[in-house]
Amino acid sequence: MLPPDEQLRLIRRGVAEIFPEEEMRQRLEQSFRSGRPLRVKLGIDPTTPDLHLGHTVVLNKLRQFQQLGHTAVLIIGDYTGQVGDPSGRSAQRPRLSKETVRKNAEIFLEQARKVLLPNPLEVRYNGEWFAKMSFEEVMELSSHITVARLLERDDFQNRFRNNIPISLHEFFYPLMQGYDSVMVRADVELGGTDQRYNLAFGRDLQRDFNQTPQVCITLPLLVGTDGKKKMSKTYGNFVAIDDPPKTMFDKLLSIPDDLRRLYLVLLTDFPEEEVERLLAHPDPREAKVQLALSVIRRFHGDKAAEEVERAYRHNDLPREGLKEVAVPRGKIWVVELLKRCGFARTNSEGRRLVRGGAVRIDGRRISDEMEQIEPENGQVLQVGRNRWAKLRLKE
Repeated sequence: MLPPDEQLRLIRRGVAEIFPEEEMRQRLEQSFRSGRPLRVKLGIDPTTPDLHLGHTVVLNKLRQFQQLGHTAVLIIGDYTGQVGDPSGRSAQRPRLSKETVRKNAEIFLEQARKVLLPNPLEVRYNGEWFAKMSFEEVMELSSHITVARLLERDDFQNRFRNNIPISLHEFFYPLMQGYDSVMVRADVELGGTDQRYNLAFGRDLQRDFNQTPQVCITLPLLVGTDGKKKMSKTYGNFVAIDDPPKTMFDKLLSIPDDLRRLYLVLLTDFPEEEVERLLAHPDPREAKVQLALSVIRRFHGDKAAEEVERAYRHNDLPREGLKEVAVPRGKIWVVELLKRCGFARTNSEGRRLVRGGAVRIDGRRISDEMEQIEPENGQVLQVGRNRWAKLRLKE
């Protein structure tokens, strides 16, 4: 395990809120001293059969905890999914059948495994405990919540004021989600910002059951490709994780430029310095290209990403907004060209870049370190993923 302060720095990335943060620090310190991994819970209701990138935001954070050596506890809400989360709803959700939820859960779990590491991972269905409860036990559990507490929620208040029906089973939802935390003895629970009430209720319920209350971490809801509303199939602004690679690529290149940072932070593992380097690139599309390729690698593999990138570099080289470098007419040694463009300080460094396959002219890879190139106006010299220059012949 990394030292607690370093873990906390990484955990803070992309989160909206950690509450209470001091307790998070204490949990990490205790875990580090004892060697006991934290149990980090994420509950998902399989109300739809497949996932889009908005769903992966919390899964990415759960994966990060796995990488830090903690145990991911993924709860598939086969029972809470039949109730439906009322968070942010202005009307009652239609109830789903047990069969529909089960089928959705199978597809969801298969897709979620594309994000999460195989270990350490604990997958639980909350039907394990809810299906076995007697009515007496349900009554006992319901005694831990009051109507006044439930009506603190804005969504319930608004529906109550506007005479929009609220079914009794909807009141049970936060109670059920909180009881999940009790049953798996969660140290940490993750959720979107719309889950704050439910996560906080889990803390209270754990106290009632004489458990140390969990730390809660909320993450932003991913804005969709339209740049306006949260990502949703309803709004048609989504990128499904089973979209074909080219479709993924095209959708992610279409996002507004001001979403680049949010997407890079929430959807990739790029270090902070890499994110800043991409955002500072003279071609604003390059950050979106690397974002798209990272997503494609995760869900379709390296080969698919290479094929998409090859097609893009060959057919759609960026030509606007790049730094221009004046070069002499006639043939020039490729290493000398790299030095003139500021991509290599010495001949040795230039040769290494060519030998490593990092150098391209208009998408063509240069493999011979002794090659003489005759530049043309407007050609693009690329080094690695992030360095570009447009060549301009001297008059």
